[in-house]
Amino acid sequence: MLDLGRSFMASVERNPGACALVDGDCRLSYEQWYARIQALAAGLAGLGLRRGDHLVVILQNRWEMATLHWACQFSGVIMTPLNWRVKPDEIDYCASDAAARVLVYQDVSAEAVAQSTVAQGMTRILVGPAQPGAISFDELLATPVASTMLAAGPEDWSLMLYTSGTTGKPKGVPRRHRHERHAALAHVAQNLYRYGERTLGVMPLYHTMGVRSLLAMALIDGRFVCVPRFDPAAVLKAIPDEGITNLYLVPTLYHDVLAHADAASADLSSVRKLGFAGAPMNEALVHKLVERFKPELFVNHYGSSEVYTFTIDQRAAEKPGSAGRAGINQRIRVIKLDNFDVEKRAAVGEEGQIIADMASEESFEGYWNRPDADAMSLHQGWYFTGDTGYVDAEGDIFVTGRVDDMMISGGENISPVEIESLLSLHPAVDEVAVVGLPDERWGQRVTAFIKRSAPVTAEELNDHCVTSGLANFKRPRAYVWVREVPRSPVGKLLRRKLLANEYEAES
Repeated sequence: MLDLGRSFMASVERNPGACALVDGDCRLSYEQWYARIQALAAGLAGLGLRRGDHLVVILQNRWEMATLHWACQFSGVIMTPLNWRVKPDEIDYCASDAAARVLVYQDVSAEAVAQSTVAQGMTRILVGPAQPGAISFDELLATPVASTMLAAGPEDWSLMLYTSGTTGKPKGVPRRHRHERHAALAHVAQNLYRYGERTLGVMPLYHTMGVRSLLAMALIDGRFVCVPRFDPAAVLKAIPDEGITNLYLVPTLYHDVLAHADAASADLSSVRKLGFAGAPMNEALVHKLVERFKPELFVNHYGSSEVYTFTIDQRAAEKPGSAGRAGINQRIRVIKLDNFDVEKRAAVGEEGQIIADMASEESFEGYWNRPDADAMSLHQGWYFTGDTGYVDAEGDIFVTGRVDDMMISGGENISPVEIESLLSLHPAVDEVAVVGLPDERWGQRVTAFIKRSAPVTAEELNDHCVTSGLANFKRPRAYVWVREVPRSPVGKLLRRKLLANEYEAES
């Protein structure tokens, strides 16, 4: 099996002059990009980095970030990217956990790096103007290349992403070259990508979705157009300028693109394939995307950092809410809640926990230095996702939320996703999140937090739920108007912030 370095070389040899990478004024062909990748790989080796060492990288989606990712694939160094909004204590934890000795950063992460005790003891490489105590990235890029660096194999570690850590310390998710290559090939197949596709590098390269777009484009001699920081106006301009053929985003970013003032007049005709992941997409947004883009293919991809693909639905527009069926490298089950026996399957229509077969070529093998996390999530050769869902009569999976998000009101189990999707269809609702707040009588009170796009009352929304057929016990008992629904940098809904009263109410 090819490792990722050899996979990239194959693309260079197939089409050396094809445009591979764009970042503002920087435009590189595969041949030109390969030369920079090799120089960086030689530079990393000159710093003493060897196969199996970690390189901590804290950069936005810029050409230097993408180039470092590929340099690691050639040198056998483990690419270990962190959110560029990272805090000093998070750098301390992750860099120590990975036993990393070298760190790359830029201006937006410079303050956090300066305040990190662990970072001060590391070799630091700065992208941008030189500063005392840091090696210039340009200096590293100027390293002479004596011979081709091709030091990794399929069994070497390629990448270690850190989970968001919403329920404790972040967990390192190490993945081998073969895991990453299989996941990238599955991404190509499941999204029906052709040679020469062009995508926007919007999803951050510290996130599995961003990494998958980067690798998939390289496998098919495609073009990766960097978007250093998400900006709807920049996205709307880049689509016609670069002839973007596919988009792969979280639902929140699609929402923000369509909500921008330029969206109605922008030329989006080059985009023929839409894909989303990271969170369920409400039915209203599905309809808006179909109307605006008229895509040939609309894919709902359900997965995780640990196991890239769980399920795929290539009919996202026809069956809103459905996550489809197991991906080409996967087996999926829904088992009964509060249970670790993988043979105790939930009945059709019964809500349970979704689990994935770890024999998948895309699956990780366990968390980094976290046997406690392994004990929680890995059972009988299956990965317990922590997601709740059910299988419908046609065999399609619907994801209803997280096990931890499940509300119990009056003794009834209630998942928030169905309620959120229904409320999103009201024309005055821009965004919605549903949580269970403590209630003396009911245990938890179903509460909807609403960002309004037009005036609407709680009574009107309750009438909407009644006429839509929502079961009485599922209807929100309270509505809270908010300026924004809290989300993570990659668009994940942060229900914990609503439970902790960490939101700004609409005045």
